[in-house]
Amino acid sequence: MLTNNDILKKLRVAHKLRDEDIVKICELVDFKISKSAINDMFRKENHPKYVEAGDQFLRNFLNGLIVHLRGPMPSKTN
Repeated sequence: MLTNNDILKKLRVAHKLRDEDIVKICELVDFKISKSAINDMFRKENHPKYVEAGDQFLRNFLNGLIVHLRGPMPSKTN
């Protein structure tokens, strides 16, 4: 079973993202995270500073990645 951390690692490799890129992508959806917090998520599971990526982080990162790749969603006008 894939964890949120595994999904993040795969997306990071697939899109050739660095820590700075992930911080900027999260900022696109007004989600603040530090580079050190991101590093903790990419550590091995047996490392003392390993942190599990939560659902909220993954959701915000995916929403930011959509904005990063496609651009902002156009506003709806009635």
